[in-house]
Amino acid sequence: MTKSGIGFDVHPLAEGEKLILGGVAIPSEKGTVGHSDGDVLIHAIVDAILGAASLGDIGSFFPSEDEKWRNADSRQFLTHALEEAENAGFAITHIDSTIILEKPKLADIIPQMRYQIAYTLQVDESAVSIKATTTDKLGIIGKGEGVAAMAIATLNPA
Repeated sequence: MTKSGIGFDVHPLAEGEKLILGGVAIPSEKGTVGHSDGDVLIHAIVDAILGAASLGDIGSFFPSEDEKWRNADSRQFLTHALEEAENAGFAITHIDSTIILEKPKLADIIPQMRYQIAYTLQVDESAVSIKATTTDKLGIIGKGEGVAAMAIATLNPA
């Protein structure tokens, strides 16, 4: 049976921090504040995969209170979510995601993010969709104080 899962993540932005989205370091005046590398896109995708496989959420596997995950590369979390889904008898069919960020613009960087995520999940790039939008200057994201991402994962029996 085909299953779907939804993921969402949000992090504050601050000067002097790195902005990493989809496993790609992006030049920016501000970056994410987070326990790991703060990659909201990967965190949302991990939650979507785990949710589709009925395995809980990212915090169940990588609690932010655990110091071993401080500054961790979120691609480790993505690899683990893939392994958990495969162990539960599923294969990833498709990922659809949206990054919500006022600036910088991401259109030229999305292909690199798609490659990183597809490579990490061992799927064809055509199975990974990444879009970007703004909030038209509304709310904390629109004011440049935060970034969010949402994702849906579609899994089929392996």
